[in-house]
Amino acid sequence: MDVADIISISRQTVWVIVETSVPILLVSMIVGLVISLFQTLTSIQEQTLTFVPKLLAIMIALMLMGAWILNEIVTFMNTLWSSFSQYIS
Repeated sequence: MDVADIISISRQTVWVIVETSVPILLVSMIVGLVISLFQTLTSIQEQTLTFVPKLLAIMIALMLMGAWILNEIVTFMNTLWSSFSQYIS
């Protein structure tokens, strides 16, 4: 196993992390933006108002996209473990 293999595995790992976390982060960001606009328009400056809608939106997003996220992670791990013998030598 040389440096190129380690860099390749690291790059793939980071890409899987980014690919699976971006949908949830986007949902959180969009809900936060909508709540922020609502607070600005209504002059409600309650800091805890964003917590519950964001939490609900993230839970719904995880329920909808959880199977896809898990499938991506399992596929990556299967690929990594199936080529493990190449990395030992």
